[in-house]
Amino acid sequence: MNTKVYTQHPDANKQGVNINQAKRDIVQAAILDALRRHEKLTFEDLTRSVEQKLSGKFDGSIRWYVTTVKLDLEARHVIERVKDKRREFVKLAAS
Repeated sequence: MNTKVYTQHPDANKQGVNINQAKRDIVQAAILDALRRHEKLTFEDLTRSVEQKLSGKFDGSIRWYVTTVKLDLEARHVIERVKDKRREFVKLAAS
């Protein structure tokens, strides 16, 4: 069965999207695994980490799913964006 879930968006003025739940769960696990191994990652480093983990094992655009699931996790306050002087990073939200 192809169960769909509706993602959330951290910007209240924007809508999420319906995506395949199994794919969302796979990408979410890869994102959280990468962030548990590193204090913080740029979006590019996070995407690269997920691509390396899922390459050849995932049907679909990994980059698109990373973007969509990352936004959903931000909206749910599981992860957060932080900025330093020059760059923006993603990290696990404080519990």
